[in-house]
Amino acid sequence: MPADPDTDRADLDALRRGDETALNRLIARWERPLISFAFRYLGNSADARDLVAETFVRLYRNRERFDAESNLAAWLFTALANLCRNRYRWNRRHPTVALDSTENGAPAVSAQLHSEAPDPRAELQRVEMIEALEKAVAALPHDFRTTLLLCHYERLSHREIGAVLGCSERGIETRLRRARQQLRADLGHNWGT
Repeated sequence: MPADPDTDRADLDALRRGDETALNRLIARWERPLISFAFRYLGNSADARDLVAETFVRLYRNRERFDAESNLAAWLFTALANLCRNRYRWNRRHPTVALDSTENGAPAVSAQLHSEAPDPRAELQRVEMIEALEKAVAALPHDFRTTLLLCHYERLSHREIGAVLGCSERGIETRLRRARQQLRADLGHNWGT
C-alpha cells in the first residue's frame, strides 16, 4: 500500500488548484490496492474495477472539500468500503451466473483441460478450502469483513483501519478477534477442528 501521506497531500492540493495530472498520479498510486480490496470484498473483478473508478470520480467531485490535513487513505478506503457494501447487497438481491461457470461453481471445461496440477485430489481440496474461506469471509458482517480485509490483505495498521472505519485501535483489535472467532466457528467443520 502506498504509505506517503505527504505526497498524497501535495497531489490533493495540486488537484484542488486545478492540476488534472494530480488525479492521474493519485490513481496510479492507489488503484492497485483499492482494486485488491474491492475484489476480495466482492469476489468480482468487473465490479471491483467499476467501484474503484467510482471512488476516483467521487474524489474528483469532492476535491474542493479536502483540507491540508486530509487522510487520503482513510477517505479512499471508507468510500470504497461503503460502495462495496452497497454493491454486495445489490448482488445478493439480484444474483447472476457468469457465462464461463458451470453448475456447482466448478470451473468451465476449457479451464479444466489446460490444468497442469500434479495431483487432482489435492488441488480439489485446496480449491474447496479456498471457496469455503471466501464464503465464510463473505458471510461476515460488513465491519468485521472490512476490518479483516484491510488488516490481512492491505496490511493497514490498526490506526489506519480505525481512521477508515471511525473506530479506536482497541475497537479494531476487538473486531479482528471476533471476525477470526466467527471464521474459526464457520470453518471448523471444513477443516476438521
